[in-house]
Amino acid sequence: MPGKNLSREEAQQRAEAIGVESYRVHLDVTSAPDPAAATFRSTTTVVFRCAAPGTDTFADLLAPRVHAVTLNGRALDPAVVFDGVRVTLPGLAAHNELTVVADCAYSRTGEGLHRFVDPADDETYLYTHFEPADARRVFANFEQPDLKAPFTVSVTAPAAWDVYANAVHEEITADGAARTWRFAPTKPISTYLTAVVAGPYHVARDHYSRELPDGGVLEIPLAATCRRSLAPHFDPDEIFTVTKQGLDFFHQEFDYPYPFGKYDQCFVPEYNIGAMENPGCVTFREEYVFRSKVTEAAYEGRANVVLHEMAHMWFGDLVTMKWWDDLWLKESFADYMGSLSQNEATKYRAVWITFANRRKAWAYRQDQFPTTHPITADIRDLEDAKLNFDGITYAKGASVLKQLVAYVGREPFLAGARQYFRRHAYGNTRLADLLEALETTSGRDLTAWAAAWLQTSGVNVLTPQVTVDAEGRITELAIVQDGSVPRPHRVAVGLFDRDADGGLVRTARIELDVTGTRTVVAEAAGRPRPALVLVNDDDLTYCKVRFDEGSLETLRTSLGEIRDDLARALAWSAVWNLTRDGLMPARDYLGLVLRFGGGESDIGVLQSLHLQAKAALDLYADPAWRAAGGRLLAEGAVRELRAAEPGSDHQLAWARFVAVAADGPEQLQLVRGLLEGTARIDGLDVDQELRWTLWLALAAGGAAEGPEIERELQRDNTASGRRQLVQCLAARPTPEAKAAAWSAVVDSDELPNALVEAEIAGFAQAGRRDLTAGFTAPYFAVLEKIWEQRSIEIAMRIVGGFFPRHQTEPAVLAATDEWLDGHPAAAPALRRLVTECRDDLARALRAQECDRV
Repeated sequence: MPGKNLSREEAQQRAEAIGVESYRVHLDVTSAPDPAAATFRSTTTVVFRCAAPGTDTFADLLAPRVHAVTLNGRALDPAVVFDGVRVTLPGLAAHNELTVVADCAYSRTGEGLHRFVDPADDETYLYTHFEPADARRVFANFEQPDLKAPFTVSVTAPAAWDVYANAVHEEITADGAARTWRFAPTKPISTYLTAVVAGPYHVARDHYSRELPDGGVLEIPLAATCRRSLAPHFDPDEIFTVTKQGLDFFHQEFDYPYPFGKYDQCFVPEYNIGAMENPGCVTFREEYVFRSKVTEAAYEGRANVVLHEMAHMWFGDLVTMKWWDDLWLKESFADYMGSLSQNEATKYRAVWITFANRRKAWAYRQDQFPTTHPITADIRDLEDAKLNFDGITYAKGASVLKQLVAYVGREPFLAGARQYFRRHAYGNTRLADLLEALETTSGRDLTAWAAAWLQTSGVNVLTPQVTVDAEGRITELAIVQDGSVPRPHRVAVGLFDRDADGGLVRTARIELDVTGTRTVVAEAAGRPRPALVLVNDDDLTYCKVRFDEGSLETLRTSLGEIRDDLARALAWSAVWNLTRDGLMPARDYLGLVLRFGGGESDIGVLQSLHLQAKAALDLYADPAWRAAGGRLLAEGAVRELRAAEPGSDHQLAWARFVAVAADGPEQLQLVRGLLEGTARIDGLDVDQELRWTLWLALAAGGAAEGPEIERELQRDNTASGRRQLVQCLAARPTPEAKAAAWSAVVDSDELPNALVEAEIAGFAQAGRRDLTAGFTAPYFAVLEKIWEQRSIEIAMRIVGGFFPRHQTEPAVLAATDEWLDGHPAAAPALRRLVTECRDDLARALRAQECDRV
């Protein structure tokens, strides 16, 4: 196994051998503004114990050069002990001190210490991202979550910069053109949770206070930062409001004071993920600083991320999983608690609708891959860990926790969390530790529950069976459970009938436990046959929902008439799953969206419908009908845009969808007219972000030339503008554009992560499949080379992004199988990604068969 891919067994052996007492880390990043400077100086001193003196171990470090290694006062030859990945530490004493001086590399991939130069003002910005194991790109350490220690960090940076880290700064000293920031020691934390953010960031400050039960007062300084050029768009007051609401909620429910002193939230450029829960210094992707008008769903989504990361301060930072097998112990809880706190403590009350319609769609998709895994996964090494930040670990786990709360009760669940924090503060845990706490507070034996829900994989399907008598009354309503492992479900069954206005309203709600393969809903007997039976009303459990034929017919004619927003969202989710599973023709799903989408009141659901409708057309529709379906979708989008309330979120969503769905000269003419001001839609503000969306439509439709798209950069010479331009140029339907995008990503590693993503997105536009068909063979030819030579973050994007998913032909499926069969020794993580792409392609072919008439 390559040294940089640390295995679980190696981590276990090292944890048995050593215990870390402290780190002192100094970084000198004064070279950062010089574009020719590739590295920065890193000096680390680690104090640690050894249980078996005389044995050897290793420290982790990914660095171009090591200048010095000193172990217990003894100089070790870097040429002997450092192999580019690990530092061998021979002959340990009972108590050890290791110092490593190295030149570490600035990153352009979002891993380690990422360097970004703002095109708007040429200012340089730095930030770190380490999860799961990239702290070793910045300083020497023992890179595994169960070797926690306090960190004392200092950073020497250009004098005009500010520096942020996990703890408060204690001292700033000036030395000519540089300043050195010295931070207080942290509480014991894992290496992947350490953080440094440095640069001329714009900062807003606030403060949070709370009286504690013992009579004391908890004081938490708050800060929110972004790049200076984004400051005019920054809305820190809204961020601080959600932050304070979250701190109130978590202090009330967890009864454990926030443990990390101050609370900085840094919005940083070219970030690979949504956010990272570094204690005291949370980092977010700066796309959450909205440059143009966005819908309420975007603000709701940002608030959810803020609260998700805050929940991690307890679930993940205070108490951390021992190894990545139990990654869910932090991510599932943060996902659930983020949604719960948002629903109960903020103004955003549609969060469970979004959770049911969008978040769980991610989980259902992931859980149906042949590579699915239990929530408590078998994580053999760091590559496995990287791939397990997925829909199962986050959304399925959170869904199962929502089910657990329904099963044991809210208060016993939260009381178990409180006990868990008190018992394991600053430590590491496994699943058994959490179950012990929950069993104590709930009085329930959770062994069988955990075995069914946490230690098995796959999604169950719940289908109602309804029989009625001659008078139309229910003689039996039963729920049939399919799936490899029948699970216990606490569900609500909703019965819906029409009111005087023709709307579908809930006439009864029956809550019960579903067990085994068939469960009778005894309370339904004798009731009139309803128009709609909705299993999993209120979305209490994690399952796919099916319908009896009468209910399905009701949805075909009246889905949009369901008055309850969450119930309607569940119905939309269910018909989407039917479409993905090849049980509902894609054209029927598109028909539902065209018929009822315009009346959908929840903006988040509407935006999900737009994404899913486009996917249904591109992947699941019969290719012979795709052109006709595209015209219907494009015409429907224009119709709904013109009908939407002026200035509303719905109008903006439909305007964006017109650009996505534009299918012919008429729609492209409207798009250009909106750009040039010759066409107007009352109330629609064609701001900068919408302009780029319209340019992308013209580029992909072959209705815009490169030079005129490039001129748009004169209006928006920003990081976002450059990304948008790259995507537009790659989206053009010409062989040259596709070849240039492929070459920029595959033949060179010069592009930063954000532009890699933009090139791939433009290349993969679904319109002209003939132009990308010729890249199928080259794709399979370069897979192993890409995996070996690129960082895992970039390699994952290339493998998933360039897979020929729009070449929905049996020959491409066969080529994928041929690669998998011919490369049994390829890295398991690479094989997993290709296998999942293969499964998506096979699903598309099955759905197309369903759509053929």
